[in-house]
Amino acid sequence: QVQLVESGGGAVQTGGSLRLSCAASGSIQGINTMGWYRQAPGKQRELVAAITSGNNRNYADFVKGRFFIFRDNAKNTVYLQMNSLSPEDTSVYYCNADVLRWRGSDYGTEHYWGQGTQVTVSS
Repeated sequence: QVQLVESGGGAVQTGGSLRLSCAASGSIQGINTMGWYRQAPGKQRELVAAITSGNNRNYADFVKGRFFIFRDNAKNTVYLQMNSLSPEDTSVYYCNADVLRWRGSDYGTEHYWGQGTQVTVSS
């Protein structure tokens, strides 16, 4: 199995910064796209940013210029640097990963989610 463990969430004031980390562990042959999503109470989960194994990045419009996603493939870890935070960024942030693994009879790509980490931005 594969586990994604997030860290780095917390409470900051408007204009502050946080860096989230998500480390994947377990039976991993490789990881394709890794990404961050967020979900606020009463709202749907939405994409924040994603990065491919070749470091192609995709950002939601509401974070462009403020957030930066990067990864360390040797550590199977993805990061989200969040700057210029505002109360609208308050949410639970989830990481996900498309993991290539041996499934007993073949290799296949499976999608995994982390448990989520709370980010709270106060005005």
